[in-house]
Formats: sequence, C-alpha cells, structure tokens
Amino acid sequence: MEEENPIGTKFLIIPDEIIMKQIYLIRGHKVMLDEDLAELYQVTTSNLNKAIARNIKRFPDDFMFRLTNEEFKNLDFQNGIAKWGGRRQPPNVFTEQGVAMLSGVLSSDRAITVNIQIMRIFTRIRQMLADNTDLRLEIEKIKTKLDNQDKNMEIVFRYLDELLEKQEKPNPPRKRIGFKPDSF
Repeated sequence: MEEENPIGTKFLIIPDEIIMKQIYLIRGHKVMLDEDLAELYQVTTSNLNKAIARNIKRFPDDFMFRLTNEEFKNLDFQNGIAKWGGRRQPPNVFTEQGVAMLSGVLSSDRAITVNIQIMRIFTRIRQMLADNTDLRLEIEKIKTKLDNQDKNMEIVFRYLDELLEKQEKPNPPRKRIGFKPDSF
C-alpha cells in the first residue's frame, strides 16, 4: 500500500508482521540483523555497514554488536537460512537504540519512514510484554487465592467429618453431678 510521508514523497508501507518476524531475542536484547535492515531500507548490506563504519562512535555495544560464529550458526539453523556464497563474517545486530541511531546515519526518506515504523513496532512489543507481565501477576494472585481457598475448604471438610463422626458415635450418658437423683 502506498502512503505519503511528511516530506511529501510516496513509499510502500511494509507490513508490521514482516518487521516483527525480523526481530530476534539475542543475549537478552531484541535486535535486528544488518541484512534485514538493509533490505527494509533498500540499500545493500555492504553500504549499510560502510555507513556504520564511518559513524562507529554512534554505535556503542548496547546499540550494536556482532554475533559470534556460534550465535550466527544457531540463528541460521533456527531460521533455515541457506544462501549461496554466504557471509564472510557474522552479521551486526542492532538493538532498538541502534536502529534509532541508524536514522541519523541513513538520511533517505525511506530510511526515516522505515525507522519510524520500526520504532513503533518496538514500542508495541514492549507494551505487549508489559501487558503480558501484568496478566501473569494477576494470574499468580488468583492462583494464590485459590490455593488458600483449597486449604480453607480442606479444613472445613475436616471439621465436618469430625462432626459427622461425633453424631454417628454418640457419647455414653454422663453421670450427673449434684444432689438430684439420676432417675429424674
């Protein structure tokens, strides 16, 4: 679908699902691969990495890092990626902050628009996780209440059983204490 951005140029909006499938959880960070970002920005991976190399001071370790060979093999295995030729080195991956920083390095209209869309998706994912956490906490509260209710119900049934046993086995008549005779 075509849409006009604030600058006035037309571009194709990328379906959110495509971008969401390109976000991975690596080393506890939600990240995107350099080759996926290059594809979204419609530049070559080589040109993207060259622009990053020219501006490397903008990308500290918490904005961008290179995967280890093992992480890259694992990612390839999980995604079933088979490419002719392959890569010479594992890809760079970008955290949310790194993707935001890319907008300052790549200044094309498409890069700016795609970056805005990616930032919105990261925000939506963070909100979904927060909502999910709230839901988990509520479920835990309910479980705790149910566990307590189970314990209370167990105590009630135990008391009921004791009362029933007392009714089935009436106590022997007690000997009266006092000055009145038993025949009364």
